[in-house]
Amino acid sequence: MDFSSLVLIEKDKETGNIISELGSYAVNDGAIYVTKLYCIDNEVSLYFDTNRDVEEWEYSAIYDLFEIEAFEEIGYDIKEKDDEYNPTWLVKFPYDKDHEETRAVINELCTIIKEKIEKVFEDIKGKEEEYK
Repeated sequence: MDFSSLVLIEKDKETGNIISELGSYAVNDGAIYVTKLYCIDNEVSLYFDTNRDVEEWEYSAIYDLFEIEAFEEIGYDIKEKDDEYNPTWLVKFPYDKDHEETRAVINELCTIIKEKIEKVFEDIKGKEEEYK
């Protein structure tokens, strides 16, 4: 599926209910990995995964070899969400009311996500025996 935009919604901290739409942001093709995008108390939560089902051995290998440092080095808070079916991560960043600023952050993340997901799938090739 090709994405042209992602919609950022505001959620209520107590109930999790949707309050409003904060904006629709034009995105690059890395957005295909984004699974959830919302804001609570001016903090944006962006979830992403591998965009495909992985085998059991791949699950461990991907978490071991995925470069979360690429996000941390430029100031993003990123966490593994190992309670999901496929490898999933959560990136948090402050919401900026300036539409262009938020669009730029989302696109920067989409670019890094795409690069690192593609890289990790290359990096795990041939490592099946190591992770079985």
